[in-house]
Amino acid sequence: MDIVELADRLWRGEESTSEHHPVRYTPGLAEITDGVAFCPTFANCTAFTTEDGLLMVDTGSSVTAALGHQELRRWTAQRLNTAVFSHGHIDHVFGVGVFEEEARAEGWTLPHVVAHEDLPKRFDRYVLTAGYNQVVNRRQFGFKDLVWPVEYRYPDETYVHEHTMNVGTLEVHLAHEKGETDDATVTWVPSRRVLCTGDLFIWATPNGGNPQKVQRYPREWAQALRRMDQLNAEYLLPGHGMPVIGAERVHQALSETAEYLESIVDQTLALMNQGARLSDVLSEVTPPSHLADRPFLQPVYDEPEFIVRNLWRLYGGWWDGNPATLKPANDRRVASEIAELAGGSARLAERAEALADEGSPESLRLSGHLIEMAWLSAPDDPGIQLARQRVLSARAQAATSTMARGIFDWAARESVGEQP
Repeated sequence: MDIVELADRLWRGEESTSEHHPVRYTPGLAEITDGVAFCPTFANCTAFTTEDGLLMVDTGSSVTAALGHQELRRWTAQRLNTAVFSHGHIDHVFGVGVFEEEARAEGWTLPHVVAHEDLPKRFDRYVLTAGYNQVVNRRQFGFKDLVWPVEYRYPDETYVHEHTMNVGTLEVHLAHEKGETDDATVTWVPSRRVLCTGDLFIWATPNGGNPQKVQRYPREWAQALRRMDQLNAEYLLPGHGMPVIGAERVHQALSETAEYLESIVDQTLALMNQGARLSDVLSEVTPPSHLADRPFLQPVYDEPEFIVRNLWRLYGGWWDGNPATLKPANDRRVASEIAELAGGSARLAERAEALADEGSPESLRLSGHLIEMAWLSAPDDPGIQLARQRVLSARAQAATSTMARGIFDWAARESVGEQP
């Protein structure tokens, strides 16, 4: 299906983001407007033609870089002049090397890379935590063979708050924002009315609460979306998912995503200010009901309750308000005590499977607690291993988001000795 046609069908609800997931490779390239190409290669790439070569916003991952380069070369033979990194996630910043190899072969000037000043610090942190990032990304996405990189293409130029530059005669405005990351860059090209948002818009519930990743900034994110809305863009080209075309649609996408985040932030802070525990906050905060059917706000990647957890971490620290968790006993010791009180680990596992069979969201949550206690108290029991696999597989099947599904799938495989 044509990319622009697919974007329109998704907006109208004729196609689903569950089927056309925003964090998935989609082959092809679309010329969105004159001299602007959009390539949805897992993490999207956008290219602008100028009199002095291409401007690109993001360049893809190491896996998709060559594919993206091939798509662009079917569209134009222009050299890559400048690349802007919208942020430092590895699916967005590993395509420059393909263009550098091409430049050397052709005798061209090497591409110039621009990013926010915090992006190199992210790369430094990625080197420091390479093992951890490899584990959590294998778990999150199910990429068993993923090897986390330790070498990066650092930017040639960084900026602090705002930066205006020219590539040929094309004027380009860069602005720093905080949202999914602290190093985000928004790219605005006024002459073509094109806004490149990076991962500040991804055709899904904003990724403001990833359970395994560093701090996100939902309040600042909403403010960034409001500022982008004021630009009156005609074309919104996101970090993931399909383009949004037409000023009215762009306004709706930006303003309603901001409203969605603002509501979660306001509800969470109100409860925190009343002294509520985290468990109660998680139970009470809900996204705005009138936005529940928006195709660009579905919880297919992240989930609202994970955003609440990230807000708690941002504003309240790590303690959840439960005295038992301030200085807790070891999980295995607690599990063994509960199993003994229940009449054995097998009793816990049996009840967990019964709850999972009921299938309701609350029953599945309870089943998760019980099966984990059963397994922690008797990890070598084959029957309990299989029960844990079944319960966690049921939880994975019921999950809507990539985040939850990845973790549950990983734990289900772990139960029976598979190496995730």
